[in-house]
Amino acid sequence: MPQPVRFGLNVDPNTGGLHIAARIARIADANGLDYVGVQDHPYNSGFVDTLSQITWLAARTSRVRLFPNVANLALRPPAMLAKQAASIDVLSGGRFELGLGAGGFREAIAGMGGPLRTPGQARRALSEAMDIIRASWAGEPFYYHGAHYRVPSMQPGPRPAHDIGLWLGVIAPRSVTLVGTKADGWSVSAPYAPPARLPELNEIISIAARQAGRDPDRIIRLYNVMGLITPTDRDAFHGPVERWVDTLTKLYTDYQMNTFIYWPTGDRERQSQLFAEEVAPAVREALATVTAAAA
Repeated sequence: MPQPVRFGLNVDPNTGGLHIAARIARIADANGLDYVGVQDHPYNSGFVDTLSQITWLAARTSRVRLFPNVANLALRPPAMLAKQAASIDVLSGGRFELGLGAGGFREAIAGMGGPLRTPGQARRALSEAMDIIRASWAGEPFYYHGAHYRVPSMQPGPRPAHDIGLWLGVIAPRSVTLVGTKADGWSVSAPYAPPARLPELNEIISIAARQAGRDPDRIIRLYNVMGLITPTDRDAFHGPVERWVDTLTKLYTDYQMNTFIYWPTGDRERQSQLFAEEVAPAVREALATVTAAAA
């Protein structure tokens, strides 16, 4: 059975915009949206630490779930990241999900003392990290010996408050295969994977899931959509509410994407309010009509 449609808002970790981030998170919380996502670029001197900000936002909301979009693995060792994720989940009452990426911007990562990995090395490190993170959340002592990570003797804890979703932010086909074989979800952004690429990448995920004995319909397929809600209809991601409803409805029905995180490119607070109050409810209503007609 396909996933129900879900919605969320992006907030930024800008040091000078924390009050805006808090207000946007409360918009999502008050309007029944599902998620708030926060990008993670530790080498950006204008950003606060993403996981710290998520903890701070969790204390200012009551029901919305929060996640890094996506956590920079190259600068966050997986055993420690697993503990941080579980801790935030406990502190938030089970409202944390873990978006995880192999780490772009290789030179900036190396500048902070992180590893300078080739794409192949980064993909294999990501796979190893997933094993370590899942073993940590299981709560039993373990050891791990891989090509990129070694955990000689770990006593994990705390246990997460709920089964944390592990979502990968990847776009290369070989990395996308990991979503199908091992992950709970996929987080991808429209500028990097435009709609025309989605069928190919989703098919890779579904084939890999079935080959691994997993149900591809259980995988979160999250699309970060950047644009503006405007009176003028310019394109799929710049137009009035009706245009956005049509775009997101088709992305769900025709392109297999089931979760949409809105990243307004300007006037962020007002745009987030419009998305939460007008676009998301209208898409839910449109999809309910489609489902009823197909029944």
